[in-house]
Amino acid sequence: MYCASCWHCHFQYLFLSLMDLVHFSRPCRVLQLFKALHRTRKQVFNGDNRALEAARQKINSEFRRNITELSPEKITELLKFGSDVEIILRKTVIQGVLTNRNTISVAPRKEILLDNLPFNENPTRKDT
Repeated sequence: MYCASCWHCHFQYLFLSLMDLVHFSRPCRVLQLFKALHRTRKQVFNGDNRALEAARQKINSEFRRNITELSPEKITELLKFGSDVEIILRKTVIQGVLTNRNTISVAPRKEILLDNLPFNENPTRKDT
């Protein structure tokens, strides 16, 4: 029990309240990551039902496998790993469609094209 007049008890109560807030915000961050991964999956594998289903199953199985994790450090590590996976999917995966025996048609998304620089046949040397 905390007394209202003691600064030590007040500080301890405030600290525990902040720790509870951090603890309860983790499920929200986990859910946000889960939804972000599924949104990215739908964008990256749009039109490819087999890849959409495989990615859905993988995301769901990984979250189910770690649902009982209680360690804050491990949860933070898993959240970081999941957000890295989402970024990699969004920025590096390009869909290709086999149009005939020797040709693949590629239509990269705008997010991927923004990071590319145009080819320059006569590069100039920059002095640093």
